[in-house]
Amino acid sequence: MSTALRHLSPRARRASRALVLALLAVVTGCASVPEARPTPPPEYVPVLFVHGTDETPGSFFAMRDAFEEAGWPRERLHAVRLHPNNGQLPIEVMAYQIRRAAEGLRKRTGAERIDVVAFSQGTLSSRYWMQELGGQPRVRRFVSISGPHHGTRAAYLKADPALVQMRPDSEFLRELNRRENPFGDTEVFSFWTPLDSTVIPADSARLPGATERTFFVLAHQMMLTNPAVISATVEALAKTSNP
Repeated sequence: MSTALRHLSPRARRASRALVLALLAVVTGCASVPEARPTPPPEYVPVLFVHGTDETPGSFFAMRDAFEEAGWPRERLHAVRLHPNNGQLPIEVMAYQIRRAAEGLRKRTGAERIDVVAFSQGTLSSRYWMQELGGQPRVRRFVSISGPHHGTRAAYLKADPALVQMRPDSEFLRELNRRENPFGDTEVFSFWTPLDSTVIPADSARLPGATERTFFVLAHQMMLTNPAVISATVEALAKTSNP
């Protein structure tokens, strides 16, 4: 052992030897570079956004931006365009359109299950697809935002078929709510505002068995642009696994 190394601590001597061996390996061409292992990207479950009466896919612009900022690839985010959007056709018709959009999203992304974020009447259309058209096994998580699950008195203002179905104690809602466990293993969230003047009473937006959060947002439509609601929605779908 050289005089210089003898006066070093054992730890320093080991480090010096390692450095000398590494330099020799480079000089002699014997050095090998470990094979780079790419880090697998996180799994972002595709999200289907479903608008309500008199709304369009554009209603979700702020929320979709937030999901992209959180890492979701744009191709895994899809807002369905329901037609007509004014309640002139029954909710069941909208449910078939949601089924087509959901299957298209699954096919494009290769995902077995998707997440659904629905607003207002869109929550009922989504539920009908899940509960009556066999969609539930395809949905990992369902976020209901201000959905009139037990009806709204505001629906008496018009006599269009979908509005009649959204009246409190309608035959449609009785049938939709009759099952004891309608969502199976789908994890369900219910976000609503006690200040809602469209869903009347506001607590009609509550869903039994759902993870529930209330937000003091001043208007029904503002639920889709409120930062706290958007953050909570992203957070709900970003969790790695069900509890």
